[in-house]
Amino acid sequence: MSKGLEDAAVDEARQLAADADRVIVKAGTNSLTDDESNLDDEKLDKLVDDLEDLLSRDKQVILVSSGAVGAGTGRIEQSSGTVEETQALSTVGQSHLMHRYTESFARYDRKVAQLLLTQHDLENPERFTNLRNTIETLLDWGVVPIINENDAVATEEIRIGDNDMLSSAAAIGVDADLLVTLTDVGGVYTGNPKRDDDAERIEAVGANYDQVQEIISETTSEGFGGIQTKVEGARDVSEHGTPAVIAKSTEPDVLEKIATAKPVGTIFIPINGVSDD
Repeated sequence: MSKGLEDAAVDEARQLAADADRVIVKAGTNSLTDDESNLDDEKLDKLVDDLEDLLSRDKQVILVSSGAVGAGTGRIEQSSGTVEETQALSTVGQSHLMHRYTESFARYDRKVAQLLLTQHDLENPERFTNLRNTIETLLDWGVVPIINENDAVATEEIRIGDNDMLSSAAAIGVDADLLVTLTDVGGVYTGNPKRDDDAERIEAVGANYDQVQEIISETTSEGFGGIQTKVEGARDVSEHGTPAVIAKSTEPDVLEKIATAKPVGTIFIPINGVSDD
């Protein structure tokens, strides 16, 4: 693909993202908590401010939010050594997380709803139809659905396992026009930006996907492993003809930049709808 055609494909993908009517935004734990695993009010309010920018543009917004276990850990100062402890911490943290979302969205006179899911809810056609109908109704009412995995009841057999996969599955299932994954790094890089000062941000992923996967497999470490599922989730969405963006949650006006087709993070060019070959 020539440079001119590549630039045109990236620009077209950014415009598709900007024009999206229904957006799923996924926020990771590090985007919501501090170093001690306490919910960070400043981070959460900043996220809600960014989401309000989309809502004020008459876009439908669905939030997939991590952070329940971390919030629970910070709230009662109990470690999560066993599965049972992790599940219990999630129940403490989830209620606190939703309380803070309710407070923060209320600054804009917005209401929120909680949806806790397991793998069964995504795989069973009847359950997923009920889920989709509920989400459609909430969006019609102007309520912001906030989705998380139901850690309290999810066993190994019914775990989704990762909110990156949950957000991509939800984006495909509810016909979202855009998936935005907010994380603590500025997108996909040629190395681990937390350790490699020479790592460069990859502006777009399309025909270069195999090369990007190879880079990630070579640079992934325990402290940076989460980028792999983010890339896989974004690619899944792009294969259904929908743009996806991985960007830094602390980037000023990050969602406003996406909504105005400005370069930010790493954009995944849709396989269908925008040519990448």
